[in-house]
Amino acid sequence: MRQLVLLEPGRLTLRDVEPPKAAAGELIVRIEAALTCGTDLKTYRRGHPKWPTPTPFGHEFSGIIHEVGAGVSQFKAGQEVMVAPTAPCGKCQHCLRGYGNLCDYTMSTMMLGAYAEYIRVPAHIVKTNVYLKPQRLSFLEGAALEPLSCVVYGDEQLNINENDTVVIIGAGPIGLLYLMVTRLRKAGCIIMVGRRNLRLAAARSLGADIVIDCANTDYRAEIMRLTNGRGADVVIECTGSPEVWEHSIALACRGGQVMLFGGCRPGSQVHLPMNRVLMDGITIKGAFHYTPSAAKRAQSLLAEGSLDVKQLITDTHGLTEYKTIFERLDSGEVIKLGVDPRG
Repeated sequence: MRQLVLLEPGRLTLRDVEPPKAAAGELIVRIEAALTCGTDLKTYRRGHPKWPTPTPFGHEFSGIIHEVGAGVSQFKAGQEVMVAPTAPCGKCQHCLRGYGNLCDYTMSTMMLGAYAEYIRVPAHIVKTNVYLKPQRLSFLEGAALEPLSCVVYGDEQLNINENDTVVIIGAGPIGLLYLMVTRLRKAGCIIMVGRRNLRLAAARSLGADIVIDCANTDYRAEIMRLTNGRGADVVIECTGSPEVWEHSIALACRGGQVMLFGGCRPGSQVHLPMNRVLMDGITIKGAFHYTPSAAKRAQSLLAEGSLDVKQLITDTHGLTEYKTIFERLDSGEVIKLGVDPRG
Protein backbone atom coordinates (compact mmCIF):
# COMPACT_ATOMS: atom_id res chain seq x y z
CA MET A 1 0.00 0.00 0.00
CA ARG A 2 0.97 3.67 -0.24
CA GLN A 3 1.87 5.61 2.90
CA LEU A 4 3.02 9.21 3.32
CA VAL A 5 6.14 9.50 5.48
CA LEU A 6 7.74 12.60 6.99
CA LEU A 7 11.48 12.05 6.54
CA GLU A 8 12.46 15.26 8.32
CA PRO A 9 10.97 18.76 8.58
CA GLY A 10 10.12 19.95 5.09
CA ARG A 11 10.66 16.54 3.44
CA LEU A 12 7.83 14.13 2.66
CA THR A 13 7.82 11.00 0.55
CA LEU A 14 5.20 8.50 -0.58
CA ARG A 15 6.36 4.95 0.11
CA ASP A 16 5.13 1.51 -0.89
CA VAL A 17 4.88 -0.56 2.29
CA GLU A 18 3.35 -3.86 3.34
CA PRO A 19 -0.27 -3.51 4.52
CA PRO A 20 -0.62 -4.03 8.29
CA LYS A 21 -2.07 -7.19 9.85
CA ALA A 22 -4.33 -7.34 12.89
CA ALA A 23 -2.93 -8.92 16.05
CA ALA A 24 -5.19 -9.96 18.92
CA GLY A 25 -7.51 -7.16 20.00
CA GLU A 26 -6.68 -4.99 16.99
CA LEU A 27 -8.46 -3.74 13.89
CA ILE A 28 -7.26 -2.94 10.40
CA VAL A 29 -9.21 -0.04 8.92
CA ARG A 30 -9.29 0.77 5.23
CA ILE A 31 -9.07 4.54 5.27
CA GLU A 32 -11.78 6.23 3.24
CA ALA A 33 -10.95 9.81 4.18
CA ALA A 34 -8.30 11.68 6.14
CA LEU A 35 -8.08 15.33 7.13
CA THR A 36 -5.17 17.70 7.49
CA CYS A 37 -4.41 19.15 10.90
CA GLY A 38 -2.63 22.24 12.16
CA THR A 39 -0.28 19.99 14.13
CA ASP A 40 0.64 18.23 10.88
CA LEU A 41 1.59 21.57 9.36
CA LYS A 42 3.66 22.57 12.42
CA THR A 43 5.38 19.19 12.36
CA TYR A 44 6.06 19.48 8.65
CA ARG A 45 7.60 22.91 9.20
CA ARG A 46 9.71 22.26 12.31
CA GLY A 47 9.27 18.70 13.58
CA HIS A 48 7.51 17.41 16.69
CA PRO A 49 9.12 16.36 20.00
CA LYS A 50 6.82 13.34 20.30
CA TRP A 51 7.19 12.13 16.69
CA PRO A 52 10.81 11.34 15.84
CA THR A 53 11.45 11.16 12.12
CA PRO A 54 11.10 9.35 9.83
CA THR A 55 7.47 8.83 10.83
CA PRO A 56 4.21 7.86 9.13
CA PHE A 57 2.09 10.99 8.87
CA GLY A 58 -1.54 11.92 9.57
CA HIS A 59 -3.93 11.07 12.41
CA GLU A 60 -7.43 12.33 11.53
CA PHE A 61 -9.36 9.67 9.60
CA SER A 62 -12.39 7.43 9.22
CA GLY A 63 -12.94 4.30 7.21
CA ILE A 64 -14.23 0.74 6.92
CA ILE A 65 -13.09 -2.18 9.05
CA HIS A 66 -11.03 -4.46 6.82
CA GLU A 67 -9.80 -7.05 9.34
CA VAL A 68 -10.73 -7.94 12.91
CA GLY A 69 -8.15 -9.38 15.29
CA ALA A 70 -8.74 -12.33 17.59
CA GLY A 71 -10.82 -11.49 20.66
CA VAL A 72 -12.58 -8.46 19.18
CA SER A 73 -16.31 -9.05 19.49
CA GLN A 74 -17.78 -5.56 19.36
CA PHE A 75 -16.82 -4.89 15.74
CA LYS A 76 -16.90 -6.80 12.48
CA ALA A 77 -15.47 -6.42 9.00
CA GLY A 78 -17.37 -4.03 6.75
CA GLN A 79 -18.52 -1.64 9.47
CA GLU A 80 -17.90 2.07 8.95
CA VAL A 81 -16.01 3.61 11.85
CA MET A 82 -14.60 6.87 13.16
CA VAL A 83 -11.56 6.76 15.40
CA ALA A 84 -9.88 9.03 17.93
CA PRO A 85 -6.21 8.02 17.59
CA THR A 86 -5.16 7.78 21.25
CA ALA A 87 -6.38 6.21 24.47
CA PRO A 88 -5.02 6.31 28.04
CA CYS A 89 -3.79 3.34 30.06
CA GLY A 90 -6.62 3.69 32.62
CA LYS A 91 -4.36 2.69 35.52
CA CYS A 92 -1.92 5.52 36.30
CA GLN A 93 -2.55 8.33 38.78
CA HIS A 94 -3.54 10.73 35.99
CA CYS A 95 -6.13 8.27 34.68
CA LEU A 96 -7.47 7.49 38.15
CA ARG A 97 -7.96 11.23 38.73
CA GLY A 98 -9.87 11.60 35.45
CA TYR A 99 -7.01 13.14 33.47
CA GLY A 100 -6.47 10.47 30.86
CA ASN A 101 -5.35 13.22 28.48
CA LEU A 102 -2.23 13.66 30.64
CA CYS A 103 -1.42 9.94 30.80
CA ASP A 104 2.09 9.29 29.43
CA TYR A 105 0.77 6.24 27.58
CA THR A 106 -1.72 8.40 25.66
CA MET A 107 0.80 10.26 23.53
CA SER A 108 3.53 7.61 23.44
CA THR A 109 1.12 5.18 21.73
CA MET A 110 -0.64 7.65 19.44
CA MET A 111 -1.68 6.22 16.07
CA LEU A 112 0.09 7.86 13.15
CA GLY A 113 -0.12 7.03 9.47
CA ALA A 114 -3.59 8.16 8.41
CA TYR A 115 -2.22 9.42 5.09
CA ALA A 116 -2.29 5.87 3.79
CA GLU A 117 -4.63 3.22 2.43
CA TYR A 118 -4.83 1.11 5.61
CA ILE A 119 -4.05 1.65 9.28
CA ARG A 120 -3.68 -0.64 12.29
CA VAL A 121 -5.75 0.33 15.34
CA PRO A 122 -4.08 -0.87 18.57
CA ALA A 123 -6.10 -2.88 21.07
CA HIS A 124 -6.29 -0.17 23.76
CA ILE A 125 -7.78 2.26 21.23
CA VAL A 126 -10.19 -0.39 19.93
CA LYS A 127 -11.52 -0.78 23.49
CA THR A 128 -11.89 2.94 24.12
CA ASN A 129 -12.09 5.29 21.12
CA VAL A 130 -13.50 3.49 18.08
CA TYR A 131 -17.10 4.36 17.16
CA LEU A 132 -19.50 3.24 14.48
CA LYS A 133 -20.05 5.99 11.93
CA PRO A 134 -23.69 6.75 11.13
CA GLN A 135 -24.56 6.34 7.45
CA ARG A 136 -25.76 9.95 7.26
CA LEU A 137 -22.32 11.19 8.21
CA SER A 138 -19.74 11.34 5.44
CA PHE A 139 -16.30 9.84 5.93
CA LEU A 140 -14.79 13.34 5.75
CA GLU A 141 -17.07 14.51 8.55
CA GLY A 142 -16.29 11.40 10.58
CA ALA A 143 -12.59 12.16 10.26
CA ALA A 144 -13.15 15.32 12.32
CA LEU A 145 -13.64 13.29 15.52
CA GLU A 146 -10.11 13.88 16.86
CA PRO A 147 -9.91 17.69 16.63
CA LEU A 148 -13.49 18.01 17.84
CA SER A 149 -12.65 15.81 20.85
CA CYS A 150 -9.85 18.22 21.77
CA VAL A 151 -12.19 21.21 21.51
CA VAL A 152 -14.93 19.47 23.49
CA TYR A 153 -12.45 18.76 26.27
CA GLY A 154 -11.37 22.41 26.31
CA ASP A 155 -14.98 23.54 26.30
CA GLU A 156 -15.69 21.35 29.33
CA GLN A 157 -13.12 23.37 31.34
CA LEU A 158 -15.06 26.61 30.84
CA ASN A 159 -18.14 27.95 32.57
CA ILE A 160 -20.10 29.77 29.85
CA ASN A 161 -23.45 31.39 30.62
CA GLU A 162 -26.16 32.73 28.33
CA ASN A 163 -25.29 36.37 29.01
CA ASP A 164 -21.55 35.96 28.49
CA THR A 165 -19.49 37.64 25.79
CA VAL A 166 -17.05 35.08 24.39
CA VAL A 167 -14.06 36.09 22.27
CA ILE A 168 -12.36 33.44 20.12
CA ILE A 169 -9.00 34.49 18.69
CA GLY A 170 -7.92 32.50 15.64
CA ALA A 171 -10.32 31.54 12.87
CA GLY A 172 -8.53 28.35 11.85
CA PRO A 173 -10.08 24.87 12.19
CA ILE A 174 -9.79 24.79 16.00
CA GLY A 175 -11.19 28.29 16.46
CA LEU A 176 -14.10 27.50 14.15
CA LEU A 177 -14.82 24.26 16.04
CA TYR A 178 -14.79 26.28 19.27
CA LEU A 179 -17.26 28.66 17.63
CA MET A 180 -19.65 25.82 16.82
CA VAL A 181 -19.41 24.25 20.27
CA THR A 182 -19.78 27.64 22.01
CA ARG A 183 -22.84 28.35 19.87
CA LEU A 184 -24.46 25.27 21.40
CA ARG A 185 -23.87 26.84 24.82
CA LYS A 186 -26.09 29.76 23.77
CA ALA A 187 -23.53 32.36 24.79
CA GLY A 188 -24.88 35.91 24.68
CA CYS A 189 -22.39 37.19 22.10
CA ILE A 190 -19.57 35.42 20.27
CA ILE A 191 -16.83 37.56 18.76
CA MET A 192 -14.48 35.83 16.33
CA VAL A 193 -11.07 37.35 15.59
CA GLY A 194 -9.12 36.11 12.60
CA ARG A 195 -7.77 36.84 9.18
CA ARG A 196 -8.19 35.68 5.57
CA ASN A 197 -11.51 36.03 3.78
CA LEU A 198 -12.33 32.33 3.55
CA ARG A 199 -11.98 31.79 7.28
CA LEU A 200 -13.84 34.96 8.22
CA ALA A 201 -16.69 34.01 5.88
CA ALA A 202 -16.86 30.58 7.54
CA ALA A 203 -17.03 32.27 10.96
CA ARG A 204 -19.99 34.36 9.84
CA SER A 205 -21.73 31.37 8.31
CA LEU A 206 -21.20 29.27 11.44
CA GLY A 207 -22.86 31.81 13.69
CA ALA A 208 -20.36 34.32 15.04
CA ASP A 209 -22.23 37.44 16.15
CA ILE A 210 -19.29 39.71 15.34
CA VAL A 211 -16.29 38.95 13.12
CA ILE A 212 -13.15 41.08 13.34
CA ASP A 213 -10.47 40.99 10.65
CA CYS A 214 -7.31 41.47 12.70
CA ALA A 215 -5.30 42.13 9.52
CA ASN A 216 -7.09 45.45 9.10
CA THR A 217 -8.37 46.28 12.57
CA ASP A 218 -6.88 46.74 16.04
CA TYR A 219 -8.91 43.88 17.48
CA ARG A 220 -7.99 44.68 21.07
CA ALA A 221 -9.30 48.23 20.82
CA GLU A 222 -12.40 47.02 18.97
CA ILE A 223 -13.24 44.40 21.57
CA MET A 224 -12.88 46.92 24.38
CA ARG A 225 -15.13 49.31 22.45
CA LEU A 226 -17.73 46.60 21.87
CA THR A 227 -17.74 45.67 25.56
CA ASN A 228 -17.81 49.31 26.76
CA GLY A 229 -14.31 48.93 28.19
CA ARG A 230 -15.28 45.94 30.31
CA GLY A 231 -13.61 43.13 28.36
CA ALA A 232 -14.91 39.65 27.60
CA ASP A 233 -16.26 37.12 30.07
CA VAL A 234 -14.44 34.33 28.25
CA VAL A 235 -11.44 34.56 25.92
CA ILE A 236 -10.39 31.46 23.95
CA GLU A 237 -6.94 31.65 22.32
CA CYS A 238 -6.44 29.39 19.27
CA THR A 239 -3.32 30.73 17.56
CA GLY A 240 -0.32 29.42 19.51
CA SER A 241 1.30 32.86 19.56
CA PRO A 242 2.88 34.10 22.84
CA GLU A 243 1.87 37.66 21.94
CA VAL A 244 -1.76 36.60 21.51
CA TRP A 245 -1.62 34.72 24.81
CA GLU A 246 -0.76 38.04 26.48
CA HIS A 247 -3.46 39.86 24.53
CA SER A 248 -6.02 37.24 25.60
CA ILE A 249 -5.35 37.87 29.27
CA ALA A 250 -5.56 41.63 28.74
CA LEU A 251 -8.96 41.26 27.04
CA ALA A 252 -10.62 39.38 29.90
CA CYS A 253 -12.99 41.26 32.18
CA ARG A 254 -12.75 41.19 35.96
CA GLY A 255 -13.64 37.66 37.02
CA GLY A 256 -13.18 36.49 33.45
CA GLN A 257 -11.85 33.20 32.11
CA VAL A 258 -9.02 32.71 29.61
CA MET A 259 -8.47 29.44 27.76
CA LEU A 260 -4.94 29.26 26.32
CA PHE A 261 -5.45 26.49 23.78
CA GLY A 262 -3.02 27.13 20.95
CA GLY A 263 0.32 25.42 21.50
CA CYS A 264 3.28 27.80 21.38
CA ARG A 265 6.70 26.90 20.01
CA PRO A 266 8.84 25.08 22.64
CA GLY A 267 10.84 27.55 24.71
CA SER A 268 8.32 30.38 24.29
CA GLN A 269 7.92 32.77 27.21
CA VAL A 270 4.90 34.86 28.12
CA HIS A 271 4.66 37.87 30.43
CA LEU A 272 1.80 37.48 32.90
CA PRO A 273 0.38 40.62 34.54
CA MET A 274 0.17 38.95 37.95
CA ASN A 275 -1.31 41.96 39.75
CA ARG A 276 -4.20 41.94 37.32
CA VAL A 277 -4.62 38.17 37.52
CA LEU A 278 -4.77 38.44 41.30
CA MET A 279 -6.72 41.68 41.82
CA ASP A 280 -9.18 41.09 38.96
CA GLY A 281 -9.70 37.43 39.75
CA ILE A 282 -8.91 36.18 36.25
CA THR A 283 -8.86 32.42 35.74
CA ILE A 284 -6.27 31.18 33.22
CA LYS A 285 -6.60 27.62 31.96
CA GLY A 286 -4.92 25.30 29.51
CA ALA A 287 -6.43 22.21 27.92
CA PHE A 288 -4.33 19.52 26.31
CA HIS A 289 -5.67 16.77 24.04
CA TYR A 290 -8.87 14.97 25.12
CA THR A 291 -10.28 12.35 27.47
CA PRO A 292 -12.35 9.31 26.44
CA SER A 293 -15.48 11.03 27.75
CA ALA A 294 -14.76 14.09 25.58
CA ALA A 295 -14.29 11.84 22.54
CA LYS A 296 -17.62 10.16 23.29
CA ARG A 297 -19.38 13.51 23.48
CA ALA A 298 -17.68 14.65 20.25
CA GLN A 299 -18.88 11.50 18.50
CA SER A 300 -22.41 12.19 19.72
CA LEU A 301 -22.34 15.76 18.41
CA LEU A 302 -21.20 14.54 14.99
CA ALA A 303 -23.71 11.69 14.91
CA GLU A 304 -26.58 14.01 15.87
CA GLY A 305 -25.67 16.48 13.14
CA SER A 306 -25.27 19.25 15.71
CA LEU A 307 -22.19 20.71 14.02
CA ASP A 308 -21.63 21.68 10.40
CA VAL A 309 -18.05 20.48 10.12
CA LYS A 310 -18.35 20.31 6.32
CA GLN A 311 -17.71 24.04 6.25
CA LEU A 312 -14.20 23.44 7.57
CA ILE A 313 -13.18 21.28 4.61
CA THR A 314 -12.08 23.59 1.82
CA ASP A 315 -11.20 20.95 -0.76
CA THR A 316 -10.09 17.33 -1.22
CA HIS A 317 -6.92 16.03 -2.86
CA GLY A 318 -5.61 12.59 -3.69
CA LEU A 319 -2.74 11.23 -1.61
CA THR A 320 -0.38 11.55 -4.59
CA GLU A 321 -0.93 15.32 -4.44
CA TYR A 322 0.76 15.57 -1.04
CA LYS A 323 3.09 18.35 -2.19
CA THR A 324 0.13 20.46 -3.27
CA ILE A 325 -1.67 19.67 -0.02
CA PHE A 326 1.13 21.03 2.15
CA GLU A 327 1.80 23.98 -0.12
CA ARG A 328 -1.86 24.99 0.22
CA LEU A 329 -1.80 24.48 3.98
CA ASP A 330 1.36 26.55 4.26
CA SER A 331 -0.30 29.38 2.32
CA GLY A 332 -3.04 29.73 4.93
CA GLU A 333 -5.62 30.10 2.18
CA VAL A 334 -7.50 26.93 3.17
CA ILE A 335 -9.11 25.74 6.41
CA LYS A 336 -8.77 21.96 6.31
CA LEU A 337 -8.15 19.69 3.34
CA GLY A 338 -9.53 16.23 2.79
CA VAL A 339 -7.14 13.49 1.67
CA ASP A 340 -8.33 10.64 -0.55
CA PRO A 341 -5.91 7.72 0.08
CA ARG A 342 -6.63 6.17 -3.29
CA GLY A 343 -6.33 9.38 -5.27
